[in-house]
Amino acid sequence: MYSDRINALPPYLFAAIDDARDEMIAAGVDVIDLGVGDPDLPTHPHIVEAMREAVCDPKTHHYPSYAGMPEFRKAAAEWCKKYKGIELDPATEVLSLIGSKEAVAHIPIAFVNPGDVVLYTDPGYPVYKIGTLFAGGEPHPLPLTAENNFLPDLDSIPEDVLKKAKLFFFNYPNNPTAATADMKFFNKVVKFCKKHDIIAVHDNAYCQMTYDGYESPSFLSAKGAMDVGMELYSHSKTYNMTGWRLGFAVGNKELIKGLGKVKSNVDSGVFDAIQIAGIAALRSSQASVEETNKIYEERRDALVEGLKAMGIEVKSPKATFYVWAPVPKGFTSISFAKLLLEDAGIVATPGVGFGEAGEGYIRFALTKPVERIKEAVERMKKLRL
Repeated sequence: MYSDRINALPPYLFAAIDDARDEMIAAGVDVIDLGVGDPDLPTHPHIVEAMREAVCDPKTHHYPSYAGMPEFRKAAAEWCKKYKGIELDPATEVLSLIGSKEAVAHIPIAFVNPGDVVLYTDPGYPVYKIGTLFAGGEPHPLPLTAENNFLPDLDSIPEDVLKKAKLFFFNYPNNPTAATADMKFFNKVVKFCKKHDIIAVHDNAYCQMTYDGYESPSFLSAKGAMDVGMELYSHSKTYNMTGWRLGFAVGNKELIKGLGKVKSNVDSGVFDAIQIAGIAALRSSQASVEETNKIYEERRDALVEGLKAMGIEVKSPKATFYVWAPVPKGFTSISFAKLLLEDAGIVATPGVGFGEAGEGYIRFALTKPVERIKEAVERMKKLRL
């Protein structure tokens, strides 16, 4: 019944987790869900108000521009200059997105031919691999290890793979490991991609979720990055707008044009009222973002301290709202996730679900109030590990 490309896909990780969670809830279990990275905090009120006013305006009720409202693209360019130090032409180097996920899925369609290789970090966001498969490309994972600070070893890629490589998906601050990258790494990526004629795609969805004074750099601020790549930004995590589906791609104008060609043929753009709300988010004070980060920081500290007290050696992340923890000895990532759910009523994501290199780890999302996270810690302490 289904196409070969559909039959070849693995089950989507988060859908399977949702099913297991729902079964426990139906059985009457008080579940603490630290699985999917969906902010529990509401969208900031000034953004909601901008949307409310815009949706009442009949001018927003028509088909939007495929590329995005000029004012939205201008606001995105201004934001990138102010907070990331990169200069962009709103008309040719910025493109609105229905959330950055759709860009990840559409980019291989724009640039990958059957048989082309797509490099991606593993563990990583599952759509890097899935989007590649949809386009007929060959996904090639680059393992992230603690020994290398969860950065890929670009020098270890086989020559036969490099000859066929067309794209490289990478993501820092990283999901799921919460690792960060510095300009030294980004500069290396630029040289690597220029040498092998590879398109660099940096998924920068978590760049504003930072703690302890850390500031996340833009890949496009590396010298020569605009020649080889693009960067994806998302309103979902920064502004608690996951359900709104809004983001933007920036970078090399030919790459932006290519992605735009796909989008103009398969979607009708972002609802103008949502873009107007997105403009309000980008141009207003970012104090609400800082307040949100303080909340996540408190949650992070509660979980990390609790895990360490249990004897689980985990690093405190400087960015994202994830804690990437090694599973206790004697467990796989799946068996430990199963134990947490069935014996403690806690949903966490097994690392292997993000790729083979994720085995041995589990990801907790800081998406519940600190009181519930402390409760989750107390439940875990009662487990026989």
